[in-house]
Amino acid sequence: MSELIAKLNALCDEQPYITSWYFKDLKTGETADRAGDVVVPSASTRKISIMMAALAACHAGSLSLDQPFSIEAKYQDTDSGTFQFLTPGFEITFRDALVMMIIVSDNTCTGKVVDIVGLDAINAYSRRVGMVGTTHRFNIPPKSGRDHTLEQANTTTPTDVGKLLELILQGTTDEAVAAKLGVTPELCKLGLDILLWQRLNNRLPYLLPAEAKVAHKTGTGVGGRNNNDAGIVFQGTTPLFILSAYTEGLPVNMPDGTSGYNAAGLLLARLAKACYDAVADPSKTAGLAQPVAV
Repeated sequence: MSELIAKLNALCDEQPYITSWYFKDLKTGETADRAGDVVVPSASTRKISIMMAALAACHAGSLSLDQPFSIEAKYQDTDSGTFQFLTPGFEITFRDALVMMIIVSDNTCTGKVVDIVGLDAINAYSRRVGMVGTTHRFNIPPKSGRDHTLEQANTTTPTDVGKLLELILQGTTDEAVAAKLGVTPELCKLGLDILLWQRLNNRLPYLLPAEAKVAHKTGTGVGGRNNNDAGIVFQGTTPLFILSAYTEGLPVNMPDGTSGYNAAGLLLARLAKACYDAVADPSKTAGLAQPVAV
């Protein structure tokens, strides 16, 4: 573990921006972090806790996954996802809105889901499941520019998100853990499946071999200020590790002229690859590059 930590920190130390992360080896139970409890802009990684709060509301009976609702034009004033381009007034089920919120980070769906579940309820849920450094302030993030304060953003910590991911994974087979999340094992499985259906795979999964699967959610800060990703990494069907990684204060361009945002995405991929190489079973590695959805 010490060798891996040194490698991860060395990769981060090379960069002209701040990187924080939380790691858990699911085979040994060992954990490590770099500023894991420091509050940072969550960007769209917040949508994992929004999804779970929504599933808990469905389990409680106040909402239904099959419930249809209309998307009004006010939710389409966003630059994330695909539904911003559709004709206002179309209908979608609550389940499908949760799917689109995660797999293409659709903020039109996110804004509607947050308003249906309620910001207060989502914050209360986050605290109840142990996300003590997480605050949901907006349904759709305001266009505040790159220089916003933390109080002008939705915020979290790498540790908060990493531990939530572990609870979701455990909840797929442990009724007591699922109950702590306010759901059932079946709803945890749905949440995990949705994270596995992620289409934005050019960060944590980018350099992993073909047999790797990642249940994850990306996050892009306003103006490219942040590039984040948090997920559970599998070798085939075996969960190997959890990695939640956050970059803060990205330069518009790196010293060599490349995009700071894209360079940070590559760093996240390199962190995940270092973890995979340290934890995976070499006998199960095919050595093939993973197809990437961009």
